[in-house]
Amino acid sequence: MQNYGFVLLILAVMIGLSALAQKARVPMPVLLITAGIVLGFIPSVPKVELDPDVIFLIFLPPLLFDAAFNIPAAEFRENLPTISTLAITLVFITTAGIAVAAKFLIPGMTWPLAFVLGAILSATDAVAALSITKGLGLPHKTTTILEGESLVNDASSLVAYNFAVGAVTGLAFVWWKAGIQFAILMAGGFLVGFVSGKVLSIILTRLKENYAVSVSFVFLAPFVTYLLAEALHVSGIIAVVVLGIGIGQFSNKVLPPHLKNQAKAFWEIIIFLLNGLIFILIGLEFPFVMAHIDHKRILPYLGYALVITVVALALRMSRIFLQQAGLQRAFQSTRRRRKPSEAALLDTRTSLIIGWSGMRGIVSLAIAIGLPYTFPERGMIIFISVAVVLFTIFGQGLTLPWLIRKLEKRLPI
Repeated sequence: MQNYGFVLLILAVMIGLSALAQKARVPMPVLLITAGIVLGFIPSVPKVELDPDVIFLIFLPPLLFDAAFNIPAAEFRENLPTISTLAITLVFITTAGIAVAAKFLIPGMTWPLAFVLGAILSATDAVAALSITKGLGLPHKTTTILEGESLVNDASSLVAYNFAVGAVTGLAFVWWKAGIQFAILMAGGFLVGFVSGKVLSIILTRLKENYAVSVSFVFLAPFVTYLLAEALHVSGIIAVVVLGIGIGQFSNKVLPPHLKNQAKAFWEIIIFLLNGLIFILIGLEFPFVMAHIDHKRILPYLGYALVITVVALALRMSRIFLQQAGLQRAFQSTRRRRKPSEAALLDTRTSLIIGWSGMRGIVSLAIAIGLPYTFPERGMIIFISVAVVLFTIFGQGLTLPWLIRKLEKRLPI
């Protein structure tokens, strides 16, 4: 009964602060995380430890499905070179970059442990970035790239994480085997998502006059698809993304407008609650993690986390501007048969916003907390991961709206 009351308290705080954030023009994630930290330090409040299975099953499928469902398919395909660069190439570059920084920065850090930390913090969280930039008038292209990146990068980071953990536990790492496994995970996830989408399309075509049943099937589909893909040992994340994109295109052609509008209203409430709960839980997790760390190590760990945050941001900025230059060269080349379209090119304003939007979030926390209890330096890795998440959301989150307004004045579209 006590936990039930605590859940209701969290929901009430989250809904109230979301309304306050909109009126006060304060980024909602910053306000909710702050509230979670304050609640977590109250002695009478139950200590919260996130369950990774809950994050990956309850939170991830609907959030991924909603983003994939609403993403403009044409813009997604048009910006696929940039999206794949950020979601795959940059994830592995960031994993290696953070590993190098951690190895030479943190005393006693081994290479396998450094790569585990790098993999945990390699993927960005577009939920945080888009929650902060909501209402700031970002171009559709920018939001499409950020959403598209978040749809795929979690799968890339989980692959890197699994191989890094395997190295710590004594498994030999072979590059070509890792590449084959990554390809199988992606291709298998695509196939599961495609088949699930076809099945759901048939169901919706036959039941589209029954609103309650149709929306219920759409609600269950991401969870079922994710579980099926994971049971087949392929990427549940990619499966849900493919399902969402497929059903999004199908709904535009077949479903009646009233059914789409009713389903959209239903999903907006679900996504609003899940997004708010994510940021509250991130805040609540920090006091719990602090309680398991020697207080003498807190300041050094915070220093390591700050340096890692800067390294990750520098790598992201460098890669996005290299992508901008590469697209421009390819577009101007007279030798290439297949050139990027003019709409796929990046300008400086877009590159700066995308680069600064590289905040970490709930997936990084879930991966960190999912480490086995006997894992070497588990407490340190979790604490640094939580600290990096907070640094990115508070540091980049508070300055991102300011950056966008400055760029609008100096570099208008």
